[in-house]
Amino acid sequence: MDVLESLFSQLGEAATTEITKTENPVGFIPNKSTSVRGGRIAGEAREKLESITGRKVSTPANYLSLKSTKKIK
Repeated sequence: MDVLESLFSQLGEAATTEITKTENPVGFIPNKSTSVRGGRIAGEAREKLESITGRKVSTPANYLSLKSTKKIK
């Protein structure tokens, strides 16, 4: 994960936290809706940056290869 991926992930989490503090949702469905909206904020920001720069934030180069993962027995 590079710096931009980390920042957009943090933006989604922070947006979700602020929406939750404002609306005080109770129960799974309202909290799920809040999470989706927080993620949408980060997603739209990422898409806007990608459209301006012409480069993807998340690329295959940012992923670990399958060979480097541990297998659970």
